[in-house]
Amino acid sequence: MTDARPDVLLTGLLFYDLVLTGLGKPPTPGEELWTRGMGCGPGGIANLAVAAARYGLSTSLATVFGDDFYGDYCREILAEQEGVDLTLSRTAPGWNTPVTVSLAQGHDRALITHGQEPPYSQDALMAGAPDARAAVVHIGAEPQDWIAKAAAAGTRIFADVGWDATQRWSTDVLDQLSLCHAFMPNEGEAMSYTRTGTPTAALDRLAALVPVAVITRGRDGALAVDGTTGEHAQVDALDVEVLDATGAGDVFGASFVTATLAGWPLTDRLRFAALAAGLSVRRHGGAPAAPGWYGIDQWWRTIGVKDSELRRTYGFLADRIPADPGPPVRHAAVTPHNLVK
Repeated sequence: MTDARPDVLLTGLLFYDLVLTGLGKPPTPGEELWTRGMGCGPGGIANLAVAAARYGLSTSLATVFGDDFYGDYCREILAEQEGVDLTLSRTAPGWNTPVTVSLAQGHDRALITHGQEPPYSQDALMAGAPDARAAVVHIGAEPQDWIAKAAAAGTRIFADVGWDATQRWSTDVLDQLSLCHAFMPNEGEAMSYTRTGTPTAALDRLAALVPVAVITRGRDGALAVDGTTGEHAQVDALDVEVLDATGAGDVFGASFVTATLAGWPLTDRLRFAALAAGLSVRRHGGAPAAPGWYGIDQWWRTIGVKDSELRRTYGFLADRIPADPGPPVRHAAVTPHNLVK
């Protein structure tokens, strides 16, 4: 019997992202810096939504758009271009869509954001949410009622967490993992919340709290434990030149969810997610940089199969890339136009 539920359910804050690349150094007061590249597109929770939709997953997003140019632009991109279901989303009169300027430098970036808290809570947005095969959630200090309801209905909850600006790293956040199928923090977050000194020690601690624990490590790859199958995995990152790391963690998360829903072994899930994240950092922005099946297929055909080591590492893709990977994805509008091939 066909599962009529949405594949992925998402809620969170949406941003209009303006990404500046090619900075030689961070700016200082009184100084004007010229950058070599610029791109724009939806960001925040849109990163996950677009990354999932580009794998052909039916994706339902509950977010808030401002009644301004930035909100209209992001709504059009998500609904019309990417096919994301926005039935649960709302437009807030008199509220401005948050705008983030991302200053990309090397393997990381600094963010400057203008915005206010949205007038609708995530619980309010998700009041009429359908049951779904999976939901990707951002957990924080305050529990969200909708997560418990979704988990009780059989939705697999994949959680991530943000950097704690207070530096308290409250262990109350980890109490929410009892509702989750998987937890996917980066290594800094994982070690801080678990009070451990290494990613491996943090993974051991998290594996006792959630069925699937994943720790992302940027250029050092990722490691994971799946307690439901007894699998352990550690993979390297794709060796690429980083243009912009914005949204790479979201692309990783959406890719890991995609591979999990398909029932892949843990090592393949982790390698697939790390590959997709690696491909995304070659381009501007988070959502527009998500490769989708089209980008994965193009990389495999033009690079992966021609390199013996990559062919061994990612050979599982040969049987998993759809026969029709879909149309070319649309990346961020960038300047100069020939910046990314």
